[in-house]
Formats: sequence, structure tokens, C-alpha cells
Amino acid sequence: MAQFNLIKNDPLTTTNFFVEIDGAYVTNVTSIDGLSVEIEVADFNERTKGAQLVQHKVMSKPKWNGELTMKRVAPLNVADDDIWKWFNDLRTKGMGVQNRNKPRRHGSIVVYDSALSETARWNFYDAWPSKIEFASLEASANDVATETITLQYEKLERKK
Repeated sequence: MAQFNLIKNDPLTTTNFFVEIDGAYVTNVTSIDGLSVEIEVADFNERTKGAQLVQHKVMSKPKWNGELTMKRVAPLNVADDDIWKWFNDLRTKGMGVQNRNKPRRHGSIVVYDSALSETARWNFYDAWPSKIEFASLEASANDVATETITLQYEKLERKK
């Protein structure tokens, strides 16, 4: 009998996930973008004896830093929200040169399978919120108010 099922495991789904920043769970997150790891590429050209152009691509260096974009249901009160407190603290006080680690935080994005077992984990380091954008308001819509938070990070790695 021919075997039609060639996969050994079910694929990951993008439905079951959570976000943790410095040990605290971020609630009401609806999407995450920017889980991207990269190696930079260097290009160089050379000419052969007959003046023929030869182009090369070589590995340059790993790119560690980047940004994550997190969409979540907007909180009712920003004064009680940890991310808004963090963001507003940075906006008003900045990041002092004496202790660069204080306003920066570490976190994880964890993906679960349908049996609720952890199947993937990305860890990010030295992150800070650079932007919070409230969703468009539209009188004829029937949507939940959301906001998009942009986190800058210095390192992202997939651990699982």
C-alpha cells in the first residue's frame, strides 16, 4: 500500500502563543511580527584576465539587533499598564549613560501546539519600546481597539 502521509510531525501553528517581558506576561496580544534572524551579506566584484565580470556574495556578520512589532487589545487605563509605564518613563527620563541596562528588558515569545505543550521559543534581549500606535478609529466599524507596540532589541535567538 502506498504511503501518502509523508510528514512525521504536524506543523507549528501561529495561534497559541504568549509574550513574557522580564518575567511578567503581556496579556491580550493578538499578533507578533519581526521574528527574524539574519546573516548580513557582503558583495564584491572582480575581473578575470579577459575583463569578464565575476560577482561574489559572501557571509559578512550575524545581524543581532532588530525590532519586534506586537499588536494587542488596547488597555483601558494606561496608568495601570506596565508597557505604557515603561514607554512613558523612557520618553520623559531617557536612558542614562551610567546604567544602560536599567530601562532595557529581556523577554520571550513562546509558541504552543494544540495540546498546549511548548514547541518553540524566541528570546530577545536588551529591548525597549520605541513606539506605541493606537489603531484607527472608525464610527462604522465593529472592532476592538488595538495598539501596536514596536520593541527595539539587541539580540534575538530561537532556543527551541
